[in-house]
Amino acid sequence: MLAGAFLAFTVGASLMHSYTVFLLAFVADFGWTRAESSLAYSVGQLVGGASSPLIGGLVDRVGVRRCVLLGGCLLTLGLLGSAFADSLWQVVFLYGVVMTVGANCLGLLVFVPLVSRIFVRQRGMAVSVLQSANAFGRALSAPASQMLITGFGWRAAYLTEAAAMAVLVLPLAAIFRRSPEPPASAGGTAAAAARQWTLAEAIRTRAFWLLFLVYMCTSIGSFLVSLHQIAFAVDIGFDPLYAAGVLGMGSFLAFPGVIATGTLSDYIGREASALLAYGISILGVVCALLITSPDQHLLLWLHGCGFGLTWGARGPAITAKTADLFPGPRLGTILGVITIGSGLGAAIGSWAAGFIFDLTNSYRIAFLLSIVAYVAGSVAFWALRRPMR
Repeated sequence: MLAGAFLAFTVGASLMHSYTVFLLAFVADFGWTRAESSLAYSVGQLVGGASSPLIGGLVDRVGVRRCVLLGGCLLTLGLLGSAFADSLWQVVFLYGVVMTVGANCLGLLVFVPLVSRIFVRQRGMAVSVLQSANAFGRALSAPASQMLITGFGWRAAYLTEAAAMAVLVLPLAAIFRRSPEPPASAGGTAAAAARQWTLAEAIRTRAFWLLFLVYMCTSIGSFLVSLHQIAFAVDIGFDPLYAAGVLGMGSFLAFPGVIATGTLSDYIGREASALLAYGISILGVVCALLITSPDQHLLLWLHGCGFGLTWGARGPAITAKTADLFPGPRLGTILGVITIGSGLGAAIGSWAAGFIFDLTNSYRIAFLLSIVAYVAGSVAFWALRRPMR
């Protein structure tokens, strides 16, 4: 089940993260500004957050298999339509609405409740393995999409991705024909005695809103940088394919990084593990701020590796903390509402970076604001160390 969830999440994440490469193709082909090209991504993050409660409630009611089937079909339709798009509103609708809802059905909201039920004592490790699929998909998407676009053009690249998704829909859904119950030995009496939270009860707690703030600030900090990384490197003077390769290689480090920090959270605590990841991300952003010319390859690698190593690395600790605090059959719904903050933050960050560039012709202010957002997120998460009353 964990392997199947990892595979499905990897497919959805790689298709969604490839937009960072398509962004430059849209600028060149349509003449859009960076802010306009970022609009679909920003709308996608808003829709992702707004649809999270619906997806969380849906998986609580109809199960994982049907959600995966729905998500795969929506992603296929969105990719196919994108290949024939010729205006901004079409890209915004297809990517920002259709594909985003589809990817949500192949993401954390669907799989975290399943994994959390199966794993109890090693919940941080299990969630980190699942969430590392996001980083793995992100690492694959940049170089693969860049090669497709360079070789065949962006429309043919979208058609290729649509065909691949269409082939994978049924096999991915078939993995989840049944939902296993947690092993009796895994939960013990502590799990049996745990409170079964409802959304109405959770929303009245201080911890719920601190988690909402953590999700939002972390997404702002991440997406002020991630969507525009390749554009930033190309503007400095680096070759586009080289930049995609460096940043993609750095993103591969997120795979072990996410698993390491998530597993570590089972032993040193969720808060300490997340703070470590925040610190490394900030160092990666600082390296980007120091790059001023295309001969500074070391700084580009340090930025790619530092930022990539901890891309999503806070996620397992934050998500596991949510499952720790609000266990029960309504975890999907509760997690869905909390992750509205993540969608809101990602929308603000990705659009704001493009807007700031259009105003200043530089990403420097956006990267500085990323550091501020990471600091705010770490402070809010550290406040969760006190037991909830």
